[in-house]
Amino acid sequence: MSDFARQQSDFQRGILSGDGDILSEILDSPREKRETLLGVYRYAYGSRLVEAMRNDHELLHRFLGDEMFDEMGHAYVKARPSEHPNLRWFSQALPDFLKSTEPYCNHPVLADLAALEKALNDAFDAGEGAVLAVEAMAGFAPEVWNDLVFQPHPSAARIDLSTNAAAIWMALKNNETTPEAETLADPCRLLIWRQDTTPMFRELPAEEAMMWDEASAGIPFGVLCEMLATYDDPDNAAARGAGHLHGWITAGLLTAVSIRK
Repeated sequence: MSDFARQQSDFQRGILSGDGDILSEILDSPREKRETLLGVYRYAYGSRLVEAMRNDHELLHRFLGDEMFDEMGHAYVKARPSEHPNLRWFSQALPDFLKSTEPYCNHPVLADLAALEKALNDAFDAGEGAVLAVEAMAGFAPEVWNDLVFQPHPSAARIDLSTNAAAIWMALKNNETTPEAETLADPCRLLIWRQDTTPMFRELPAEEAMMWDEASAGIPFGVLCEMLATYDDPDNAAARGAGHLHGWITAGLLTAVSIRK
């Protein structure tokens, strides 16, 4: 390693970890000591990462306010140093950080808000995929429907929230008064996807959430209907399954359908 490369590595370590060994190679300026100068670099580095987090979590920032968000952001920077050259991916672990780190873990709505915004960001950045048309289903004879399997759109994802973060997110998005944060008796089951270029989400009833999760895992339509029969009226299970399927197709949530081999 060249001396310049070593200096770069030492300087990076000094910025990221607080290691002070690099101070021996930094000169005092006419106005400031070397410790102050290195501190400026450290603060600027952290502030830039927190700024990127603000961009990725605009509504969490609005919910917390400037001071609390910046405090949380710098704690995250310290706990989870950046390991990727693209700032877009820096805050990917924020939901887990908020769920596991005090004092934030004492307020589960924060992790839920971060998880929802992360999912929407991921949906926006997801790869392209064909959109299955309703007309394509007409090409399958009734006797093969039990063996149909479905391919979700690359942008589609499911998350469960333990709080009313989705309602808070909507209120923040619409500049409305936010409801008080509360923990729900049952999880809020969300389906997130990108329709054209717009990330969106909707809450699913428990039955549809189960069907989506199993369909995404490659379970064929006939078995899905058998599962639906355990939730409600067994005689109407196939019709309910077809209704859920129609909604997914019209929303652009599926890319392909095929017959299980």
